[in-house]
Amino acid sequence: MQTVQTNYFQLFGLPEQFEIDTQSLEVNFRKIQSASHPDRFVSATADERLQSMQMATTANEAYSMLKNPATRAKYLLELQGINAIADTNTAMPMNFLMQQMEWREQLEDAKAAKDIPALEQLMTELQAESKSIQADLAKLFDTKKDYPSATDAARKLIFIDKVCADIHQAIEQLE
Repeated sequence: MQTVQTNYFQLFGLPEQFEIDTQSLEVNFRKIQSASHPDRFVSATADERLQSMQMATTANEAYSMLKNPATRAKYLLELQGINAIADTNTAMPMNFLMQQMEWREQLEDAKAAKDIPALEQLMTELQAESKSIQADLAKLFDTKKDYPSATDAARKLIFIDKVCADIHQAIEQLE
């Protein structure tokens, strides 16, 4: 059984880059989960059981971190010693700040009006913006190694993820 590794990309045998093979991620995650399943360690020593539980926990954390593009970008930046959401790292382009305010206003207006189609339309707009930022992140991380620009893009993607989660929650509450 593998020992717990700190680098999530290495854990799943993936290159350390933004653009990943999600199918390989899934397959390697399932292999680790199967190998570290508690049923396999019923008659093992307490130490071996603990190690298998730690491996399963690490694999779960790593999988959810790498599966989501925003958290994968944040993690890649952390591997470079950059905290994308540090309190000291709050500068954003004015046009994106204005866009944030507009999206939030649209969300609040649609919630107040109980307008599910408007919420779904906003979600579609945000998902398109998210795809565009993800394409930018792939270039910034994997080709250019431009971490300052990748930090800005990652912060935008993290914000969009939060708004999408809020929209999803609003739709669930209205249904």
